[in-house]
Amino acid sequence: MKLITYYRNKVEETGILLDENIIPLDVLNDVFGWHFPNHLDEIFKSDSFTKLAHNVKNINLDMSQFEGYDSYQLTNIKIAPLYRHPPKIWGIGLNYRDHAADLEEKTPSLIPASFMKADTTIIGPGETIQLPKVAEKTTGEAELGIIIGKKCKNIHHLNWLEAVAGFTCIIDMTAESILRKNPRYLTLSKNFDTFFSFGPVLITPEEVMDINSLQVATILNGEIHAKNMICNMTFPPDFLVSFHSEVMTLLPGDIISTGTPRAVEIKPGDNIGCSISGFPILNNPVAG
Repeated sequence: MKLITYYRNKVEETGILLDENIIPLDVLNDVFGWHFPNHLDEIFKSDSFTKLAHNVKNINLDMSQFEGYDSYQLTNIKIAPLYRHPPKIWGIGLNYRDHAADLEEKTPSLIPASFMKADTTIIGPGETIQLPKVAEKTTGEAELGIIIGKKCKNIHHLNWLEAVAGFTCIIDMTAESILRKNPRYLTLSKNFDTFFSFGPVLITPEEVMDINSLQVATILNGEIHAKNMICNMTFPPDFLVSFHSEVMTLLPGDIISTGTPRAVEIKPGDNIGCSISGFPILNNPVAG
């Protein structure tokens, strides 16, 4: 299943992406007699994502089923953030050796370099990243995002996918000039408005053949700045889900942003992107 959130008459709604068509969730409710909320925020809040995924997995979706109902061409609609209010956003710093070298830091080897972000940082595909005036240098980082699908605690790493709703593209930002002044400024440097873009699509685990074989690339102005494979992470996705579920209870809609191959400085007029194998590319313009 592929889920996408979009604007319809300036209201955000979620639908299933079927080829290049968006089928609104309220249309699926009408066709199949379901009763799911029409936005991912409410689906996670009501703890109904697992049931939605199960229902969709057990039917063969085809555009012919929706004749006479509203649907939208992907190219004709403005895409929104997948949702606005994750209970928690975990970021993972320095999860590839190349990125650690950028910041003249050692790659953590015992536990992940985790930090948290506020939901006020969230923007969606195509929305503008605003560089803070108090930072002389800001970087952008392409990352794989893990979205938690159900409440879990102390989940074993072999069972990690049981807790996962799906995966998405993320562009995380850092006010690097602030961070370099003092590593204790990490929270501040990560939490300016517009410093977390994600989407455009949530892809459920059964749609991803091998998570460790995915390539993540940071794109600047159409050119690859850096790329690496998930299998080269110091702390892979299964470990990250298990480890953070031991720290605190994970909730539906929580996001784990798994770390970047390498950050790139962004300036007004730039366009930064996140490219992951098999995922639609996430792009955002930059303004000062």
